[in-house]
Amino acid sequence: MSKEGITTEVTTKKEGALAINIFETDADKGTQNITQEDLALPFLKVLMPLSPEVNKKDGKYVEGSEPGMIFNSVTKELYDGAKGINVLPCHYLKQYVEWQDRGMSTGAPVTIHKADSDIMSKVTRDKFNKDRLANGNYIETTANHFVFLLGDNPSTALISMKSTSLSVSRKWLTTMMGIKLQGEKGLFTPPTYSHIYNLKTVQMSNDKGTWFGWDVSKVGPVTDKGVYAIAKGFAEKNSKGLVKVKHGSEEEPKQASFNL
Repeated sequence: MSKEGITTEVTTKKEGALAINIFETDADKGTQNITQEDLALPFLKVLMPLSPEVNKKDGKYVEGSEPGMIFNSVTKELYDGAKGINVLPCHYLKQYVEWQDRGMSTGAPVTIHKADSDIMSKVTRDKFNKDRLANGNYIETTANHFVFLLGDNPSTALISMKSTSLSVSRKWLTTMMGIKLQGEKGLFTPPTYSHIYNLKTVQMSNDKGTWFGWDVSKVGPVTDKGVYAIAKGFAEKNSKGLVKVKHGSEEEPKQASFNL
């Protein structure tokens, strides 16, 4: 088991168990008709005091959940927010998501504006600190971080930061861009997925209330070639536009993934 929690050595055959090389012989069989649209990319979110997952009377309640924990929308796993999760950032995508107010919305965004859109020049800040358009809708700046989640159950995942978490996103991106390595031709900026980051949750508050937000810190360079290769593949799929984000609600987008 490597430091990143990924098993890389070939598993030996145990009594009553099949050897990994038998599975390798039949690699990818049964997946021929599975397309990107058939898969789900886990969304990692911070649970808040009002999140349905922590409300025992809500149909979405998850046993053992508490505010401040990190929740995996696909596996329903809970992660200790104080300990955090380790990830490799593979791709970054900023979007300006246009919403209707609660009670008027269908649960899906009205429009998703690209990062190079001039939509933010058309908004005014209202008394609720929302960026309003003339049509009454509001724009939510969303920083999407596509990551490879390390640990006992490694997988690709999406972390969307918005509102008060945007400052955390900017700090994280600045840290990534600030890493320089000495190469044969001089200093260079390594790929974002070359380094592991730990994401914890911390309690925050202001005059409007208390909530939990992300706290990001750099762990160090990845040392497992297999993990690096998977992260690189995920990054390349994103760069080609093969991984799509389908926002399902203000709190939790639904996503399509790709086949590793």
